[in-house]
Amino acid sequence: MPNSIAHIALVVRNYDEAIAWFTGKLGFTLAEDSYQPEQDKRWVLIRPRGAPAGTTSILLARAATPEQEAFIGNQSGGRVFLFLQTDDFDRDHAAFSAAGVEWIRPPVVQPYGKVAVFADLYGNKWDLVEFADDR
Repeated sequence: MPNSIAHIALVVRNYDEAIAWFTGKLGFTLAEDSYQPEQDKRWVLIRPRGAPAGTTSILLARAATPEQEAFIGNQSGGRVFLFLQTDDFDRDHAAFSAAGVEWIRPPVVQPYGKVAVFADLYGNKWDLVEFADDR
């Protein structure tokens, strides 16, 4: 089997507020929420709506130290951090807007597709993108 990325950690302030935001605003699926008593933390995995099990998921990782807390909302130094691909940009842009998602940059059409930038509940920047081809 070839290598693949299983999970991407997203540092969060609170598990439950992050779960509520991603499932409520973006329609993500809560794939797992298990308590890890030996480390006194939870293993929380979310996936975009419709993403099959076994694909890359986001690990909501509660900050455990002041150093980690300093990176909540700025995991990529102000750049777009994550790219959410859609098969229907207009549908998802409208749904996210209706749910109260904060848009940082409005929709534009680029040679590679249609894209807009939004912020998650902590301020991390995301692209919502519908690629012009099958990338």
